[in-house]
Amino acid sequence: MAAFVGSVASAASLFVAPATAAATSSRSAALPRGRVAAAGGRRAPTMVERPVVDQANVDRYASLPLNGKVFAEYIWLGGKSAVDANGSKQCVDPDDIRSKTKVVNGVPSSPADLPSWNFDGSSTGQAPGDDSEVIIRPVAIYPDPFRGSPHVLVLCDCYTPQGEPIPSNTRAPAKALMDKVEDQKPWFGIEQEYTLLDLDGKPLGWPKMGFPAPQGPYYCGAGAMRAIGRELADAHARACLYAGIELSGVNLEVMLSQLEYQVGPCVGIDSGDQMWVARYIMLRLCEEFNCVASLHPKPMTEGEWNGAGCHTNFSTEPMRKDGGFEIIKSCMPKLEAAHEKHIAVYGVDNDARLSGAFETQAIDKFSWGVADRGASIRVGRDVEAAGKGYFEDRRPGSNIDPYVVTAALVETCLL
Repeated sequence: MAAFVGSVASAASLFVAPATAAATSSRSAALPRGRVAAAGGRRAPTMVERPVVDQANVDRYASLPLNGKVFAEYIWLGGKSAVDANGSKQCVDPDDIRSKTKVVNGVPSSPADLPSWNFDGSSTGQAPGDDSEVIIRPVAIYPDPFRGSPHVLVLCDCYTPQGEPIPSNTRAPAKALMDKVEDQKPWFGIEQEYTLLDLDGKPLGWPKMGFPAPQGPYYCGAGAMRAIGRELADAHARACLYAGIELSGVNLEVMLSQLEYQVGPCVGIDSGDQMWVARYIMLRLCEEFNCVASLHPKPMTEGEWNGAGCHTNFSTEPMRKDGGFEIIKSCMPKLEAAHEKHIAVYGVDNDARLSGAFETQAIDKFSWGVADRGASIRVGRDVEAAGKGYFEDRRPGSNIDPYVVTAALVETCLL
C-alpha cells in the first residue's frame, strides 16, 4: 500500500513540474512494460524529457498587441488517421492530428471567410515526395481556448490540387451520406474513454512495479486513492466548452486513471467534427500537463482491467417521436447482418477489448438488449418506458474514426 501511495504523489507532480516528470520517467526507464499497450495505435509511447518552460516568459509575449491580426490554427487529420485495411478505412493512430498557424486579417465568421491552404503531404504520409502538396479546406471554426479571443481553431479536410478528396479524407464520404439523410435529423452522442499515462508509458498514478487495488471503487469515484486526472479532465471540459464543443459530460471510468468525456448530441457531420477537435484539445492539454491520453482500446493487457471504448449513441427524428422504439427495434436485424462490416472499422486492436467480459459482448457475436451493458447494442430503460429515444452502440473502440463510425450507422440503419 505504501508503494501505491507514493505513486499517487508522483502522479500529482506531473500536473505541476515537468522536471519532476522527466525524473520520474528516468527512474522507471529500465522497468519492464510489456503489459502496457500502445498509447494511440500499435506503437508504444517513447519516453521523452520535456523541457521546463518559464510561464512568465510565455505570458509576457502572449500579452503583446497583434495590430488587428488573428491566429487561425488550421487543423487536419494525418495519414495514419485513416489507412486502407482489408477494404476498409482503419484509424491506425487517433493522435495523428496535425496543425499549423495562419495569420489572417480580422476574425472570420464562417469557414468561407478563410482561404484554402496547403501542407507537405510527404511528411504526413499523405502524398509522395515528388508531388507532395495537399490542399486543406476550412470546414468548421471554433474559438481557440489556448490563445483566447479573437483567435480561432479551424478544422480542415484534405484534397489533391485537382480537388479530389485524398484517400485519408473520411469526412468527405461521411458528409455525403449525412446530406442524404438530412431530413431524418440524425443525432449522435459519442462517449470518448481514454487512459492517462505517464511519459514512460505507465498508467498515471499506478505503482511502477505491480498494480493498484482492483477496479470497483474508481468508477465515478472520489478521493486521492481513487481519482487520478480530474484536473486534466476539468481543464479539457472548460476548454471544449469555450471552443463551442457540445460537451455533455465528464466522468472517471472503471479502471484507475481511465476517464471519459461525452460529445453530443450533435447533428450529422458535426459529430465527427466536434469529436476530432475535442481530441485535438486533449492533445494540446497533455503538452501542458505532461502526460499522455491514450486511446488504445485495451491499454492494460495483463490483469482484470476494463478496456476503453467510444460508445456511440444514435437516433433519428422518427426514433425520437412516439412509436420510435419500434423503429429502433427494426434496426437491430440490419445491424446484426452488417456486424462484421462494422467491426472492421470499429477500432484497431478492438478484439482485445471485445472479449465478452468487462461489460462487452464477444467480437464475433451480436446481441442487443434493454439496459444490458454486456450487449453489442444497449437500449435504455427510459427509452423502453417512453416508447421512443435512441440506442447505444457499445462496440466501437476508443481509437475509432468518428466519421467512419457515424457514417456506418447511417448507411446500415437508414439507407
